[in-house]
Amino acid sequence: MKKHVCTLCGYVYDPAEGDPDNNVKPGTAWEQVPADWVCPVCGAGKSDFEEE
Repeated sequence: MKKHVCTLCGYVYDPAEGDPDNNVKPGTAWEQVPADWVCPVCGAGKSDFEEE
């Protein structure tokens, strides 16, 4: 599974870790992250992320 990085703040979404604080379980692929999920650091939407 590929990591994705926020183009605004540099936060890296790692599927192996997920984002448990925002209800995204470890092992969740980027494609399965909810469309309304936002970057936990800066609040950017999924459209502001690109493949690392």
